[in-house]
Amino acid sequence: MDGAGGILRYPWEAPPDHGAAVEVAEGVLWIRLPLPMVLDHVNVYALDDGDSWTVVDTGIHSDHAVALWEQVLTGPLQGKPVGRVILTHHHPDHIGMAGWLMERFDAELVTTRTAWLLARMLILDVEERPTRQTLEFWLSAGMDPEIYEARKTERPYNFADTSYPIPVGYSRVQQGDTIRAGGRMWDVHIGNGHAPEHLTLWSRDDNLVIAGDQIIASISPNLGVYPTEPEADPVAEWLEACSRLAGLAHEDHLVLPGHRLPFTGLPVRMRQLIENHHGALDRLRAFLDRPKTATECFPALFKRKIDGDSYGLALVEAVAHLNHLHQAGEISRTRRADGAWLWQSKG
Repeated sequence: MDGAGGILRYPWEAPPDHGAAVEVAEGVLWIRLPLPMVLDHVNVYALDDGDSWTVVDTGIHSDHAVALWEQVLTGPLQGKPVGRVILTHHHPDHIGMAGWLMERFDAELVTTRTAWLLARMLILDVEERPTRQTLEFWLSAGMDPEIYEARKTERPYNFADTSYPIPVGYSRVQQGDTIRAGGRMWDVHIGNGHAPEHLTLWSRDDNLVIAGDQIIASISPNLGVYPTEPEADPVAEWLEACSRLAGLAHEDHLVLPGHRLPFTGLPVRMRQLIENHHGALDRLRAFLDRPKTATECFPALFKRKIDGDSYGLALVEAVAHLNHLHQAGEISRTRRADGAWLWQSKG
């Protein structure tokens, strides 16, 4: 992938098999686990602490995941215990097995305060039907009537479906902290936008960056607004975080992301991640010459077909970009009779 001033390079052409590992640097293992969705995998990393391992992110919880982790523990991790689990952010594909590993090894949990609070809250918050607030949010976004009718009586996805319970108690890290793991000292730098208080780790001793979903090579992480905070502006948070982290980036950084392949060429990727959303905002400004609902903005924002598997993520991302322009004072919104917001450029 070319870009101004640099190129992305991929030291490994293919990922490890599920349950296997590749050593990406001395004492740092890259492990890949499956996910039952379009993005069908997650990367986790194991850092060798001598008598034990530090594991960064964990995959979802399922019977298959437990079997794979048993394979990982006896194979690549050589039977040594997991002494610590670091979570980059609160999404279930990253936290799902954290509680299982903590219970199995009495492992310490290390993450940001917001990530821990959201993970624990959402695992405990099991809903059998969509809440009134969720239904109102869907209507306000102009959800397709057929999809709305199908979903309003269905049991929604719950974090507890794919996440093992997380026990009380964790160790908080925040911007400016350091963590020693895998024979290295890591600086903590906090991202935002894709997930609040998203943890990234930057090695002081070599060129490694453990990035979670804050920095991924070939896809742009989803920026979504949800019924829990319908006026949120994750796009502003994303742009601020990317600009700040770009100041740390060097060409020789080896980025270990939460999905896809490790890569070098971080400065150009940070520019791409910023420019991607500026481009989307420009297209949206031009598209809103007439009133549109959030779902009617899909053609302006996305260069792919939005179907059942991607509809929900597209909806929350469309709202995120509209909220950003609205809070910047560039567009207006009015309520339609059915509850949908109609958005339009000012002037």
